[in-house]
Amino acid sequence: QVQLVESGGGLVQPGGSLRLSCAASGFTFRIYVMNWYRQAPGKERELVATISSAGGSTNYVDSVKGRFTISRDNTKSTVYLQMNSLKPEDTGVYYCNRRPLGAWGQGTLVTVSS
Repeated sequence: QVQLVESGGGLVQPGGSLRLSCAASGFTFRIYVMNWYRQAPGKERELVATISSAGGSTNYVDSVKGRFTISRDNTKSTVYLQMNSLKPEDTGVYYCNRRPLGAWGQGTLVTVSS
């Protein structure tokens, strides 16, 4: 079955950086578009970043453009999200998923606060 395990979250000060990882299993990772989502407290889950199956094409929500970078390693069935210049409004639980959606993982909590 589809399994997604996110890691790398934590508490960071504004302006800091974090690198999130998502290890995938149970499906042929290399043929799927992968996405990162986040859910801020009291808000709906939103799509943050997308990467094509081979990694050659990426897209970002406007609020993270120029600060976040999505990447993937198909040999490790892992997708990453490098987050720089973090802001308090980036706080939330971050999830990865494929397209079309598989089962959700537990997510990883990112807290940006001084």
